[in-house]
Amino acid sequence: MTVSIGQPVPDFTATATGDTPLSLSALRGRQVVVYFYPKASTPGCTTEGGDFRDRKEAFEAANTVIVGVSRDGIRAQENFKAKQGFTFPLLSDKDETLCRLFDVIKLKKLYGKEHLGIERSTFLIDADGTLAREWRGVKVKGHADEVLEAARALHAGQ
Repeated sequence: MTVSIGQPVPDFTATATGDTPLSLSALRGRQVVVYFYPKASTPGCTTEGGDFRDRKEAFEAANTVIVGVSRDGIRAQENFKAKQGFTFPLLSDKDETLCRLFDVIKLKKLYGKEHLGIERSTFLIDADGTLAREWRGVKVKGHADEVLEAARALHAGQ
């Protein structure tokens, strides 16, 4: 099963930085931005995480929490978060449970070789747990601002 716009997102629990479990149901009542990135500590992922970090207060003003997800192990996520000063949890999805739920594993090409990897994607879940918006094949530049505007509009409409 994968998520689709206008449908409730099934509850999930994953290991977050701080080695604590984080579940979607625990965030009910707040909007949630779940952004998937290919690999911790790579240039594009660092820029994207920094863009979300730098807008965290604005997201909070729109009753929205930010959660980053990749297939990296929790130790790599901890190092990435600490080094970049991220102020939101990063989830380790080594078994690809969340990646499959949100259908973000795609065939990619790198240096002429094909491999399965995370397609940079972002999802906005409303305060009731319903998928409100999705962005797939994300380009980092300007993306966090676009997601913030959508979160503000969703919050204002509730």
